[in-house]
This record gives sequence, structure tokens and C-alpha cells, in this order.
Amino acid sequence: MPLGLYISVPFCRSKCSFCNFASDVFSRSVFERYVDRVCADMKDANATVAQMGGRFDRVVDSIYLGGGTPTVLDITQLERLFVTISQNFELQAGAEVTVECAPGTLTSAMIEALHGCGINRVSLGVQSFVDQEAASVGRLHNRKIVLDDIARLRAAGIVNISIDLIAGLPHQTAKSWKCSLDEVIASEAPHISVYMLEVDNDSRLGRELIAGGTKYHAHFVPDDDATADFYEAACDRLQAAGVRQYEISNFARPGLESRHNLKYWTRQPYMGFGVDAHSMLPSAAQGEVDAVRFSAPDSLDEYVAGKPLRPTSVSRSAAIEESFFLGLRLNRGVDVLELSAKFGAIDGYLELIPEFVQAGLVERREHLIRLTPRGRLLSNEVFERLISPAERSGDLVSETLTAEL
Repeated sequence: MPLGLYISVPFCRSKCSFCNFASDVFSRSVFERYVDRVCADMKDANATVAQMGGRFDRVVDSIYLGGGTPTVLDITQLERLFVTISQNFELQAGAEVTVECAPGTLTSAMIEALHGCGINRVSLGVQSFVDQEAASVGRLHNRKIVLDDIARLRAAGIVNISIDLIAGLPHQTAKSWKCSLDEVIASEAPHISVYMLEVDNDSRLGRELIAGGTKYHAHFVPDDDATADFYEAACDRLQAAGVRQYEISNFARPGLESRHNLKYWTRQPYMGFGVDAHSMLPSAAQGEVDAVRFSAPDSLDEYVAGKPLRPTSVSRSAAIEESFFLGLRLNRGVDVLELSAKFGAIDGYLELIPEFVQAGLVERREHLIRLTPRGRLLSNEVFERLISPAERSGDLVSETLTAEL
């Protein structure tokens, strides 16, 4: 099965207050050493896979540069990454090649370089088309810059554009959220991601919200009910505009779903390189081990210094759990006939389904199980029940969910 490649570029112009990823602002002097290390890791892919106990096909049908903001790299550094990919992997004709970009980082020279590297899909981290909201969380762009970037990308021939929005930002209201939805629909972007603001200790804004403070405009963050209303409004508006939901946070025009991200949710093989990059490959061993997962350090210093990868073996029972809670993220849901044909008995998991159906979180139609609209809002409650206590406390689930996001 073709492989997906993920390249992590953990560098940003500024650190957004809501961000909980392993990215930050670093001196440009670090960039070259980092690119050297990533390229070396790609050259060592064969040895790494053997050491981790996996197997893989060198044919690649999707590449995703994420971060961070990959477009803060120098053009020559970006080009080196793609040259190294071409030297060590076989890129399939028609492969999807995505790069995440922060609006305002796309100079004319950078757009030309992206096109020259074969990038045919750009994900823009817009978050809000309302300038006050964007500025309140540390974004350095405004609405005009976003629209200009979209126009210049299209003029250069990169028309497959994804736009990220966040429901629940500081100062957001039903009226301002409608403005962002109006703008993203008017942009005719073929792919849109809508995330609800995460409140946890891994971001400055999340910590301030938990503490009940006012830094980072935390006292202007909408409550959970309002944020849920914004998300539901997005689902309705985008569906009416022909941008159909296919995953909890993702919407696309027909045929333009993110092929790379679908690998995560359908447990297809992928390999990651760089800080906090995750991989999942079929196991080379026979028996109860279905797959191997491994991850790089989430510290830039530790990664560049060569700290070893962290492996996790995925048993067949764990693979069933993953198939349920990753597959249920998709609107099409989980086909239990396919799962039973692949893994054998899954009765223990099916016994939980009537409970979810009664709660209005899941619907079952013959052999298909999928989340209801309410279930997508409360999906974590479903996923936690599907994960065994032993694995819930371990590393497997956190690694899977981190990679999938």
C-alpha cells in the first residue's frame, strides 16, 4: 500500500496563544541544522523501519509539510527537503502534496518555489476572517492578506486550497462567526477545517482559561455552549454551500477530501520525520502484533541531538480499538463487516453500541455504525468508552490522536 509522508517544521513567526503543538519561535540559525537532520533521517528510512519492526512501500501517494509554519524556511531549505524525498522515495503520479502556510508568509518567490517543488495543495491557517479575533490570539495577518494570498496561489496554479477556522476564539460572537463563514464560503475554497477551541494546559490561552484569568483575552472567550452553536452553524452553512462534512472537523467539495489525513483515520501506513513526528507501519512480525507506531522527540534540542525514536507495538485488539475510534471520526462511519473480516470477533466492542444509540450519540444502519451530529460534538465521550482501561493510561492512544490531528 502506498505510503504517506509527514514532514514536521516546528518553526513559527510567532506562537499563537491557542497553540498546543510542538512548535515555537526559533532563531533562523537553527533552521539549517534542523533540515540537515530531517534529510538524514529520510536517507536512513530503511534502517529505521527495520529497527522499529515495521515494513513499508517506498511508493508515496501523499506528502504533508506541517508545523509550525513550513514557509518560514528559506527557499533553498524547502527545496532540499523535496530533493531528498525524490532521492529516497518514489512519488506516485498524481500524488497529493500539501504544505501548511501562515497567511502573510507567501512571498511571490515562495509561491513560485512551492509550485516548483510540486506542491499542489496549500492549507492556510486563517482561524478567523475577523481582524480583531485573529489579532487577539497572536495571528499576524488580516482579512486582506488572506484574500490576497488565495488570489496569488490560484494565479500560480495552486487551486486546491484548504482554510482552517476556529470556533470559540476570544471576542467571537454569532455575528462575527457568520462573517467568517460568509468569507470562507465566498472564497470557494475546496476544503475547510473547523476546529472548536481546545482548553487544556498545553497552550497559554488554555491554561489561562482554566485558571480563570484575563491574559490573552481569556475573559472574552465564548462559553462551551456558544462554541458548540458556532460549530453546528458551520456544519449547516457549509453543507448548504456544497462543502460537505466528511470528518468531525473537516469539510470538502466532492472528491477534494484530504487524502493524506484520511490515511490517519483509516489506518493506512504513514511515516513522519522531524520534531514530534509520528509514524504507523504494518508490523514485519506475524502473530498478535498488527502494526508499529513510533514517534520522534517533541523537543527541538533532543531531536537535533539524535534522541532515539519511541516505539509502540499495536496488538490486534488495540488495532480494533483504533479502527473504531478513528473510523468513527469519519461521517461514513465504521463498517463492522469489514472489521470482522479483517480482525475476527469484535463482539465485545459491538456490545457498547446500543448504549451509544440510546444516548443519541451513535446510529446503526445494518453493518454501518456512525456518530450522530450530537455524537460528533461529544465524540471524546464515545472514544473513551471504546478504549480499554489498560491502553487508555498508556502511550498508544495519545500517539494515535496526536498523529491523526
